Amino acid sequence: MESIKSQLEQTIKELYNLDFDVDLTPAPENIPADYSTNAPLKLAKDLHKAPMVIAEELKGKFDNAEVSAPGFLNFTIMGSELAERINALGHDFSAHVSSGEYAGKTVICEFSDPNPFKVLHVGHLYTSIVGDAISRLFENAGAKVIRANFGGDVGLHVAKTMYVLKQKSLEELTIDDIARCYVEGTAVYDEDEAAHAEITNLNKEIYKINAEDLHDTDTAKLYWRGRELSYDYFNDFYNKIGVKFDRYYPESTVAGLGLRTVKEQLEKGVYELSDGATIFNGEKFGLHTRVFINKEGVPTYEAKDVGLILTKWQDYHFDKSVVITGSEQLDYMKVVLKSIEQFEPELVAKTSHLTHGLVKLPGNVKMSSRKGNFLKAVDVLDMIKDELKTEYNSEDENVILAATKYAFLKYKMGGDIIFDPKESVKMTGNSGPYLLYSAVRAKKILNKSSSKITPIESTDFEPAEKKLIKKILEYKSILAEATAEMAPHKVANYLYELAQDFSRFYENCQVNGCEKESERLTLVRVYLATMTHGLNILGINIPEEM
Repeated sequence: MESIKSQLEQTIKELYNLDFDVDLTPAPENIPADYSTNAPLKLAKDLHKAPMVIAEELKGKFDNAEVSAPGFLNFTIMGSELAERINALGHDFSAHVSSGEYAGKTVICEFSDPNPFKVLHVGHLYTSIVGDAISRLFENAGAKVIRANFGGDVGLHVAKTMYVLKQKSLEELTIDDIARCYVEGTAVYDEDEAAHAEITNLNKEIYKINAEDLHDTDTAKLYWRGRELSYDYFNDFYNKIGVKFDRYYPESTVAGLGLRTVKEQLEKGVYELSDGATIFNGEKFGLHTRVFINKEGVPTYEAKDVGLILTKWQDYHFDKSVVITGSEQLDYMKVVLKSIEQFEPELVAKTSHLTHGLVKLPGNVKMSSRKGNFLKAVDVLDMIKDELKTEYNSEDENVILAATKYAFLKYKMGGDIIFDPKESVKMTGNSGPYLLYSAVRAKKILNKSSSKITPIESTDFEPAEKKLIKKILEYKSILAEATAEMAPHKVANYLYELAQDFSRFYENCQVNGCEKESERLTLVRVYLATMTHGLNILGINIPEEM
């Protein structure tokens, strides 16, 4: 498809002196061709010609093209070319699917972003899975990827939690204790004036403890113990789901730079004073106004984000920075980035902010960490594990992670998604386990055969065989699209369609024991390589058996 698309665009340029982006797709079932484009229909208005005339003119430049009404150009691929391309993939798969577009470039992907002194919830699991897949897409394109994690180790949420922790005097502190104390602290902060004032003062004390690296007081000891416990808890969970991070950025490490920068830019007119606070007037840019330094001189989240992007630039001089958050942060980040754009436009131009919606259980139950009725990240894995045990009497960690990751990655990022544990473990539907089962089936075919695998020489393919070949050959362009759009769902959806085509091939084309066994083994091997590579992009490993 890439080759035809490129040739067609070049032909349009030569014939009509137009730069035109051709949309080439697999031909509909009712057209006896492999690929089709409606380019003549789209060109008709600009060229002031009938679509069928344009189609005929373009057809004359290709040996494998035909025209169909009302203005389609259809292409048929020779069996010899299909065989040649599959054989090339079988020889060196990775070299043929890696574009190298980001070779020599540094990409920093920031995602997950949990706050110490709070528990990982399902939203953190979602961003961790999506962020890791996007990171893998860039790595496949040749980039050096830095996976970064930003979180609030200081701030009001810490003070709320610490306020209750100090009262309980727990001998053995656990992450569940911290979660309960955060909920209790939030309640008293909102409802009790005395507690509100004490938490406000405690917040200032925690900033001082962190800034001056104090360890002697009881409050300091409790703070550092809770902070260490939180990061250990994060790391344990990330290891469990197979996601790594190269760099943690606690808010305390970037707040100082953010504070200094906002003060400097205040003098230059980027920020303004308003009732004792330092703000950015977003209304001037069609946005809303936000506070960057509060009346008490404390940097807000906004100032910390200013410090974060500047620190990331100082550390890595990135070519691209990707930040993934929930959709509720969309307007917030627009203001922060617009403020930075006034004095560091290059950094903002290199930054992409991606958002995702809420994860909901069937029934659209909305959950809140403030009220304590949220779904924890570990709960999701437990739900999948229970369903897998009930349905298939299996507790395979590879299958649990495949079911979990694919359940999130198959959706286009942006809107809310419904997470259904029962659907996620089905072996026959659009699920991670279904893809694993298809890959394991291919492994079994290869292991069962005693024949030597040989390059494909036959060019007379069965319909299901040809369809599988064409689908495999789409993979490189799918990877390119997914990388350019930072859209791992395109890889997920492609793999599902690929597995379906392989299932039809398996049902209609004998491999083991047939005359073309040696050649068809090449096709099975390339299919398995494609599925393995694609699942790896999604962070999913294939087990030996299921």
